[in-house]
Amino acid sequence: MSTYRIGIDGGGTHCRGRLVDSQGSLLAECRGGTGNVYSHFESALVEVEAVITELFTLANLPLSRYEESALVAGLAGANVPSVLQRLAQWHIPGLRHKILSDVETACIGAHQGRPGTIFICGTGSQGATWDGHRFQLIGGWGVMLSDLASGAVLGHKALRLALLAHEKILAESPCTHHIMSTFQHNAERMLLWTQHAQPKDWAQYAKCIFDYALQHDPHALDLVKTCAAEAEIMINALMQDSQHDIALFGGMAKPLTPWLSTNLRKRLVEPKGDALDGALQLAKQL
Repeated sequence: MSTYRIGIDGGGTHCRGRLVDSQGSLLAECRGGTGNVYSHFESALVEVEAVITELFTLANLPLSRYEESALVAGLAGANVPSVLQRLAQWHIPGLRHKILSDVETACIGAHQGRPGTIFICGTGSQGATWDGHRFQLIGGWGVMLSDLASGAVLGHKALRLALLAHEKILAESPCTHHIMSTFQHNAERMLLWTQHAQPKDWAQYAKCIFDYALQHDPHALDLVKTCAAEAEIMINALMQDSQHDIALFGGMAKPLTPWLSTNLRKRLVEPKGDALDGALQLAKQL
């Protein structure tokens, strides 16, 4: 067994890291920028390496201890076969490692390694079922094609709606007025912003949409109800192939849950751990 174990959870917004000793005692935790290796391959790996270095610095351990360590990283975008091929060439000298998608490490963490199902709805979205031998994954193909019930998709729909209201094509509401105010009520400013916006930038609007929905804003209500319907599509697809417990993960999970159907909420369980717990559990096997 390695003297040290490193777990990495690389999501669309943040890359989190945790370092423990062979007994599982916490030595250090920290976070960096995006860990999505599909949309930001090179920079995401730079963030992973920076987080690992910071963990050892915080724990007052020299980097030579890499040779006594095992790393498991769950990274957004690592479900894409071509990305996995590129990742096969990546390594940190002296450090044993294994890379999976973040949904796989989260599934292991949520059910403490036992069979179970999860749906991650954060910046992006993806579902996974672990039957004790292999994973079955759905979704996770990015904001342009997939990512139902994600913060990025919700934000994109909200900005489109806000622009329609700004042009008097639809009725304005406090929610659409607020969104346009972040662009000084200028459509061209919004257009220029979209040219460089990343999924995490779109997703930053999700919170205000849920807030306005609770205030019965009509546009926000429609957006949130559509988001909940998308989540149910994904979760129902996962439940068709699994009778195991299902847990929700991601920044959208808590605000979205009350909007799901009663029958579906009854099937949900609280995760027993997170993606870092799952990564560290898998690191025991390296």
